[in-house]
Order: sequence, then C-alpha cells, then structure tokens
Amino acid sequence: MDPIRRKILATGAAATAIAAVGNAFGQGAGGEEATPMKFYEKGPVRIHYEEWGSGFPLLLLPGGGLSSTINSLRGPFPVVNELKGEYRCISSDLRNAGPGHSVGPLEVDRPWDSYTDDHIGLMDHLGIDKFAVMGFCIGGPMLWNVLKRAPDRVVAAVPCQPSGYRPELPTFNYDQNMEAWGPDLVKRRPEITMDMVQKFLFNMYGNKPDFVYTVTRDFVRNCQIPLLIMPDDVPPHPFAVAMECAMLAPKSEMSMYPWAVKDRLPIAMRQLHNFLKLHTARA
Repeated sequence: MDPIRRKILATGAAATAIAAVGNAFGQGAGGEEATPMKFYEKGPVRIHYEEWGSGFPLLLLPGGGLSSTINSLRGPFPVVNELKGEYRCISSDLRNAGPGHSVGPLEVDRPWDSYTDDHIGLMDHLGIDKFAVMGFCIGGPMLWNVLKRAPDRVVAAVPCQPSGYRPELPTFNYDQNMEAWGPDLVKRRPEITMDMVQKFLFNMYGNKPDFVYTVTRDFVRNCQIPLLIMPDDVPPHPFAVAMECAMLAPKSEMSMYPWAVKDRLPIAMRQLHNFLKLHTARA
C-alpha cells in the first residue's frame, strides 16, 4: 500500500473508532439516534457521509470553513429536520476537517476542485444523477464549483449565507485558516507541512481573489440553473457578493435580509420549500 494512503487511512480508522464510541450515545445531525457511520472511498480519499429522509436528492454542503462537518448543519436553522420530510438529504464531513472523519491528500494545486471531487464523487457513489444542492458559508463557493463541474446534473441551488471575497478584508479567510485549521492539520498529519498549507490556502483564497472564489461573473451571468440566494453580512459572508450574484444570475431569486431571525424565519422557510418543490418537481 502507498505510504501516504496508509497514513491517511490510519487517521481515518482512528477517527472512526472515536466516533463509534460517541455514536453509541449521541444523535445525528437530524436529531435522531445516530446510525453506524457511512464512508465513501476513492483511492486515498475516505469521506464520511450521512443520509436522512426520502424523496428528491438534496446535497447539503455544511458551513464552518475548512473545519465544516455534518454537525454544522444545526444552524442557522435545524437544516436536516426542516428538509428530511420532503427530500433525501445527503451530507458529508469536509475532507481533512479537524472535527470530522473525512480524510484525503492535501491537493495543493487544486484546493476547490479537490473538495468538488468529493462532493460529486459521493453522488456518483450513491448512484444519483440529478440532484439539488444547498451550500452554507464555505458551501457557497463550493456550490458554485459543483455547478461549474456538473451543470447538467443540478436542478436547483441554494447558496445560504455564502462566503465570498470582501475587499476591505482581503486576507480574512486566508488568515483565519492559517491560524487555526492549518496548524491543527499539521499536528494530525505529519506528512503535511505548514509550507504545503500556505500554498494550499494561497491557491484557495489568495491567487487572484475575487467575487465567490470559484467562478467568474461571466459564469454566473450565463448560469441557467435556478438559484435561491439567502444572504448574510458578516466578515466571511459579504452581502454585496450575494446581491451581485442575484443580480447577475438570470434564473435567481433572493430571500429578504435579514431572514435568519425569529420573526422572519418562517417566511424564509416557506420560500425555501416553495423554491425546492417547484424545481425538483420539474426535474
């Protein structure tokens, strides 16, 4: 076995053992009793995923930056509980997220595409062709990359509180990950160095940073996939970028802002359900 693959799988095995103890007493992201952990493997990559409910497939990309996991789906509303009654919800821990159980190489030269490999590969593994996708926080740029890579498979997309480039804080996402995610990853994975992390994050956030990181304005302008954009406005989630996407995309609509507050959340959930029902029924 390749030495790097052996190290990666050993890390994954240890994570699985730890999770098995927790799962015996814990609950899944949907609030139900946790089930045995599921994994999808391709070469040196091992991705932990879960499924809830039934119906049209809905890929959920959790927030939480490069530490995003299935457990992040608890906010800004109880995502799985809200959607599993109508959809086959599918989500996974991000590759190499510290709190999660997904492991794989750090692909320095193709950071965004390596994550998209995992997302599309998981849908292939499950035998799913057409699906909808909803991305939170970092799941926003990842969602756009899925649309770029698999435009004929996605029937509807919901960027929810999406990340993007903020000119007044140009290195925010890079700095946050260099301070927390990077050092933690190096501690867990001795074959990965901080120099590799720096190059990975530069290619992700610092190499001609702009807009949504993963696609151009021309791509959004020509995107024919229906979009519901649910904006936010905190340092990593610029409202201006969400608004620009809504203005550019020809088949987009936008929720009110702010929407993730108690008195407005029912309206936002009604819009989300109506949007998904309309476009998944057409598929």
